Amino acid sequence: MRRLTPVLAVAVAAAGVWITTGGTASAGVVSGSLYRDPDTAVARWVAANPNDSRTAVIRDKIASQPATRWLSNFNVSTVQNEVSSYVGAANAVGQIPALTVYGIPNRDCGGASAGGAPDLNTYQSWISNMARGLGNRTVLIMLEPDSIALQTCLSAGEITARDNALRTATQTLKGANPNAKVYLDAGHSAWNSASEQANRLVAAGVADADGFYSNVSNFNSTSAEAAFGRNVISALNGRGVSGKRQVIDTSRNGGASGDWCGDDNTDRRIGQYPTTNTGDANIDAYLWVKPPGEADGCKYAAGSFQPDLAYSLASSAPNPPVTTPPTTAPTTPPTTAPTTTPPTTPPTSIPPSGGCTASYQTASSWQGGFQGTVTIKAGSQAITGWTVTWPLGSGQSITQLWNGELSTSGGIATVRNVSWNGSLAPNGTASFGFLANGTASTPSISCTAR
Repeated sequence: MRRLTPVLAVAVAAAGVWITTGGTASAGVVSGSLYRDPDTAVARWVAANPNDSRTAVIRDKIASQPATRWLSNFNVSTVQNEVSSYVGAANAVGQIPALTVYGIPNRDCGGASAGGAPDLNTYQSWISNMARGLGNRTVLIMLEPDSIALQTCLSAGEITARDNALRTATQTLKGANPNAKVYLDAGHSAWNSASEQANRLVAAGVADADGFYSNVSNFNSTSAEAAFGRNVISALNGRGVSGKRQVIDTSRNGGASGDWCGDDNTDRRIGQYPTTNTGDANIDAYLWVKPPGEADGCKYAAGSFQPDLAYSLASSAPNPPVTTPPTTAPTTPPTTAPTTTPPTTPPTSIPPSGGCTASYQTASSWQGGFQGTVTIKAGSQAITGWTVTWPLGSGQSITQLWNGELSTSGGIATVRNVSWNGSLAPNGTASFGFLANGTASTPSISCTAR
């Protein structure tokens, strides 16, 4: 997909700013933790390369974080099940799924990410099937990147037809799930003017949407995008469309400026970690819409995961916020895909032992394996470290673990904190996750503090 309008050769310099994700959400109308998909390209690479010198950095700073699931492989017959499985897994652990829908005809104006539906009628069938899988809880949907900001390859009639298709798609998605939050393409702050982008958004039916997103796959600073968003909102208000909010892609905007393609630019950095706690009433979320490490289509195939890109983005970035560390992002996906909706095993909690408690929850399960999450909570006093232990069930063995250091002996699993998530304020929390062979069960789990 394209990142800049053809007349612009460089992106605005990006400021490297990170915020924590703990506490009460302060944003537009969205609050809660974002879902971390256990089956991502970066997770698969980490699992397959445990001894690579880059693995720890990529695992801890990218694979541990939520990114949107792209629906870009156009298939009318399978999209409902794909969406239902993904949304259901997020709902099962009480987190918010985020989707990027990328299948509009003449996608990317035939550029590196060309493809999509063969025609608009088939596209609407795809959207309708997608909508049937959305469930009834909050889900964030980024609808068709570049579809509004990039129109240079379309005739006036084709622009009108696309606008009508986007409006219908928005109505279909929100009609199926009133709690779905649908956002339309606003390009970014170094592309079309706010006034022009507002005109295009109105034509594409933003009145029926929850707002717009910007900076997808781009490098403009969060502050520049927020200012651009305020100007777009003001322009929309002037056109009789009020109450709209913004989502900003912060996946790669923590580094230097340069040409639009990040495939071979070593000055790029990940930006703010994904969160709905934006501190700005105009902004519903900072998302990693474009998963860090996936190529733009210049040096490598568009969308392919490249570990050198991921490492470059993450190597000098700070660690994730310790107030709400990753809870479900694994370092490897299951070898057999889940065949049923993940269970909603109620968490177990053990009374304080040495100043902390631990609770366990099964995040998902499949034939022969499962994914577990453990949350640690400090007591009324601050702690400087923690150790969690529990007996493994019959036939269980842990294959991968993230955000902790694992040892097993005599059927007992012991996990100690890593450097960045051991010190907890009073009532502060940390967590780790793991993948295991065997059948999921609810263990008796204990925590001791240091």
